[in-house]
Amino acid sequence: MTDINNNSTAGLGRRDLLKFGAAAGAALAGASLVGAAAARAEDGLSLAGKRIVISAAGTDHFFDLQAYNAQIEEVKRLGGEPIALDAGRNDGKLVSQLQTAIAQKPDAIVQLLGTLTVIDPLLKKARDAGIPVLTIDVGSTNSLNNSTSDNWGIGKDLALQLVSDIGGEGNIVVFNGFYGVTPCAIRYDQLVNVTKYFPKVKILQPELRDVIPNTVQDAFTQITAILNKYPEKGSIKAIWSAWDISQLGATQALVAAGRTEIRTYGVDGSPEVLQLVADKTSPAAADVAQQPAELGRTAIQNVAKLLAGQTLPRETYVPAILANKANVAEVTKKLGITQAG
Repeated sequence: MTDINNNSTAGLGRRDLLKFGAAAGAALAGASLVGAAAARAEDGLSLAGKRIVISAAGTDHFFDLQAYNAQIEEVKRLGGEPIALDAGRNDGKLVSQLQTAIAQKPDAIVQLLGTLTVIDPLLKKARDAGIPVLTIDVGSTNSLNNSTSDNWGIGKDLALQLVSDIGGEGNIVVFNGFYGVTPCAIRYDQLVNVTKYFPKVKILQPELRDVIPNTVQDAFTQITAILNKYPEKGSIKAIWSAWDISQLGATQALVAAGRTEIRTYGVDGSPEVLQLVADKTSPAAADVAQQPAELGRTAIQNVAKLLAGQTLPRETYVPAILANKANVAEVTKKLGITQAG
């Protein structure tokens, strides 16, 4: 992590240092991708005769669906029986499906996302019943292993890119609707940690609350209202979101209002957002691309290791890459996404 007070960087201006930090973080993540893929090729793992519950908060988002389907396929590939449950973004259904899963006494449960206060009591119940619990992007003490991206690095790199792009000053609009979801909270906290060193960067209050479902339409409506409140160009420099579906709606609102001088930032690497980042005329400036399918496969590989008697780390990190206007073609090629050009 770059230290802005380190004497070794004294020759750099603040803006240059910010660009260096963001670029270095993206380059390191990109270099790790090949290693992650190689590390996943585990010989001898098996789930033969094992019943594995795959519980998802929802699958309506690119990230969620990719991770969900990859888990199902990996359980099958390893000879196990996947029990796949999709709550459809309904917390009541999510609780019910976890209760049902526990009653079925599977060999393991993998929980994909979810608000911690909603799912944690059920994860504890599963652990108490002797069922191994693993998670994807869930920071629960009841999880034996959490497969996740380095959300501290994601949040820091995205914030550095944003602050660099706006020259270290200006008003930014922030969507902060899912602070109860651990990765979103970490990314937001990292934004705050970075911007506190740049007193001319101001997060406009009140912060916006993104929603599920109808995320794109709601973000479009909220940003349209904000633009009416701040009609002068330069009054808003950027829009930040902890994921990229709100970013999509915000970007569409900026285009519709002719306010493409404002830049947007998000996380996940949804193909439609990466395509906007690749468009030089689009206000979508950066999107941190995760590897959801790799996360799903990694979680199931970890289940197989655990059931084979291996000891797992508390968290397993899968690299993500910051895609910006300069490197998006390279990033999408590396991730095997062809929609962005």
